[in-house]
Amino acid sequence: MKQTDRLVDALRLADDLAVQAASNGGVRNLRILRSAISSNDQIVAIAAIHALAKMGGEEVDLVLSELLSSEHGFVREHAAWAHRSRVPRSESIGRLIGLVASGGFVAMLSQRTLEAWSSAAPDLVAIGLESALLGVSDPGSRYRLVETLGLVHHPVATAPLMRTAQDENEDVSARVAAVAALGQRPEEPKIVELLTHIVDAGEKLAEIARLSLVDLDAHKTPELDHAILQHGTGLTVAQLFLHADIDPLLSHSGSGDNGGIATLLVRLGDALVAGIHPGSNDEHSEEPHFLPVDRVLTLSRGDALEASQSVAALGQSRHGHIYGRIPLLQDAKPSSANAWTMLVAARRGISRILRAAEGVQAIHLRMADVGSLAAFDVARALDIPVVFTVAPDPHAVIDSMDRAGTLNRKNFGDVDEVEHFWFRARLVQRLATNSAHSVFFPRPNLRHDIIDLVGIDIAKEPRRHTIVPEGIDLGVIDRAVLEAQSLASGRPGTAALLELRDLLSELPEERRGLPLLTSVGRFHRVKGMATIVEAWAGSDLRHRTNLLLIGGNLQHPSADEREQLTRIDAVVSPADRITEGLVLPGHRPNDTVARWVAATRTGLPGFSAPNGVYVCGSLKEEFGIALLEAMAAGLPVVGPNNGGPATYVEQGRTGFLTTTWNTTLLRDAIDSALRCAVAEGAQERAAYARSVVQERFTIEAMAHTLNQVYSDVHHDDIELRRELISSP
Repeated sequence: MKQTDRLVDALRLADDLAVQAASNGGVRNLRILRSAISSNDQIVAIAAIHALAKMGGEEVDLVLSELLSSEHGFVREHAAWAHRSRVPRSESIGRLIGLVASGGFVAMLSQRTLEAWSSAAPDLVAIGLESALLGVSDPGSRYRLVETLGLVHHPVATAPLMRTAQDENEDVSARVAAVAALGQRPEEPKIVELLTHIVDAGEKLAEIARLSLVDLDAHKTPELDHAILQHGTGLTVAQLFLHADIDPLLSHSGSGDNGGIATLLVRLGDALVAGIHPGSNDEHSEEPHFLPVDRVLTLSRGDALEASQSVAALGQSRHGHIYGRIPLLQDAKPSSANAWTMLVAARRGISRILRAAEGVQAIHLRMADVGSLAAFDVARALDIPVVFTVAPDPHAVIDSMDRAGTLNRKNFGDVDEVEHFWFRARLVQRLATNSAHSVFFPRPNLRHDIIDLVGIDIAKEPRRHTIVPEGIDLGVIDRAVLEAQSLASGRPGTAALLELRDLLSELPEERRGLPLLTSVGRFHRVKGMATIVEAWAGSDLRHRTNLLLIGGNLQHPSADEREQLTRIDAVVSPADRITEGLVLPGHRPNDTVARWVAATRTGLPGFSAPNGVYVCGSLKEEFGIALLEAMAAGLPVVGPNNGGPATYVEQGRTGFLTTTWNTTLLRDAIDSALRCAVAEGAQERAAYARSVVQERFTIEAMAHTLNQVYSDVHHDDIELRRELISSP
């Protein structure tokens, strides 16, 4: 591990180190690992913590317990995680409870360890939590401690939970945690009576109590056999992105974490239930085991009232694309990087929706985030097969930052404390290993990259893996282009295009004859919006183009959005944005965005010139929905030279790929794209770009491939159950 040149190699070697530690204990090896933990090589230090947890002996327990009080945050986090594989110890329980109270990612890790330990030592955990509550007044800390108490599935925790739920002097957040936890306990008349009373009182806790009554009712019902089709002849498939407010109109697109994944899930869910597949004359494919999709459940966050409405709607809806809401029980809407403390609430909300659906044949997970972790736990408990889209994330980001010099051995742990690289990488491995089927994005060297970055060889079990390109709704793009062309020809414009014209009218008159550089996406470091501004502002591009960045919640920015805006403001003062040609409108609905991207190509007479360029400044794109949409609109595109874009962006013809974190190289690629946009044959290149999308990357084609995957997974699940029943 110390000798590897790349951080991703060191990350993978940590597994070998843990295996060696498990089979080679002893005082000498204990000393070696302790020394590694205290070294300034932070990635080796983390590996040593997890290797130490594989060794036996009381002395190992003492060392791990001491690490829970380390001055280094990343050491405390990984020690809390590593404790999960150890036996309960009273001194460690106290320290873990303190970490739960402190909040953040370490609170989630500590909570999971205490939950695992509560089976063997319920009294120790429950008494420790009750004692901690006596000395803690912070509402957030009390919420987490009560929530953790609710994970002790033993009668010893019932009485304190009921007291907290009824205590009107208690902070409402702690009461919310207690009421939610009561819905997870074996039904008792006194619990039902209390929850019913809270519902009847109609106070703030009423909706939470209503959900808990739903949970109690679900838990007393015999488990459903999710392999059996409950309604009609088709499948029910669930898909999930917890960190977005997903609605059919995509009205929150580009705000917070409402990025391309939210757009994809809406379009894909619609296409799956529509059953219109390329090359088939009817809704049924002739491929083996094919079953149409009757229902798609798209799950995202919401409040308790929306969650109740979701459950009620599921009881009445046997067909179509249905949106389910997961209440996170806290008012904040954190970014995906900061939502890990909401794991317990997410797990309960996902379980509630899947139970209410009365028969889900597969759940498709796509991200290494808290939503996927929660959904995987639920799917395992309900025996629902998981389909997982495997991407080298965070592996590709680690590798990019390593090559850029911003991530190294000396700061890996400190960065990991913010980005949770180690946990997310392990989550990807766990989901990929335990899923019924894995989906991969196309990459130029897919097998090599997945082995190199993730350590999975897809050639070993080809039947368990499918390569699925993402797709876009070409009809939306074509309509947008027609509307933009119409306005460019002098005909009346639609509301979306008139809104763009109003924005551009604020530019100085001398800048209204310049083309647009346009980018769409979340304002997040990985998406590189600030890097685009830095590349544009530091060259003559600033004088040749105007820059339109669509995305972000500018009125109430998240921490990630603030970081990007701060970097942008350091280059172009907010007061000078319009004067300098930088247009930041914030996020817009997806259909509006499509029209603005189309107008980047056609221009708006008197406000912007035609022949603009689309720029993606992401550190990496696993595939790139926004890039595909821009190509379909006929724009030359600029994007990252790693990941999915290299499978469809043809250098010099449909776009230019580059090292996007390097502002000099990004600037050169943008310059080349601008020249390409006005060069001879530009119209032919635009038509060719659209044809590439039409032939290979439509949402209908993606739906067809995934429908077959879901059908095969369901067929294999049925066969496995039959084997288990027939085996002696």
